[in-house]
Amino acid sequence: MATITVTPGHTYGTTDTVTSTNLNDLGSPTVALTAGSILTADIADANVTTAKIADANVTFAKLANVIDDDTMATASATTLATSESIKAYVDELIDYSALPSQTDGLATEGEQGSYTLPSGLIIKYGTLNSTSPATSYTFTTGFPTAIIGVNATVNESVSIYAETCSVDVPTKTGFNLIGYQGASGAQVGRVFWTAYGY
Repeated sequence: MATITVTPGHTYGTTDTVTSTNLNDLGSPTVALTAGSILTADIADANVTTAKIADANVTFAKLANVIDDDTMATASATTLATSESIKAYVDELIDYSALPSQTDGLATEGEQGSYTLPSGLIIKYGTLNSTSPATSYTFTTGFPTAIIGVNATVNESVSIYAETCSVDVPTKTGFNLIGYQGASGAQVGRVFWTAYGY
């Protein structure tokens, strides 16, 4: 509980002269809060409003549970992160310079990117040119442990027939693409692929 100290006004000794100033002081005691006596429990939550807090008093150094860590190495279940740290962390995961180049809507042939997620999952993607019923493709860098699978989609029309493709024998180092025109094995032109592994 807060402590209030009351200091009385003028007091008289046996030989003091009575003056109008001294008489006025009798009715003018001073009242002051004792330093350090106001505790958190003494302040009602409803009375602490944004308008009553000076901007200059709210500094980053006083925010004990907010981290500014671009790698998120110090993150925990009880801390918050600054928006700058979150953006820097996400930007580091994505290499924007490696996004696929393209001409007339077709991605340039080759492996366009390889990203490793925090969980350890690796995602590779790119394009290849199917010039025969079966086309072999080798990753720029193989998966270190295992491949989970490969998805492939025809990205170009080279015939009047319905064109589809499938992936055969995916390994850590590459895969075989099988192309079809209708029911027959054939080239299908540019194919976009995505591979998953770890």
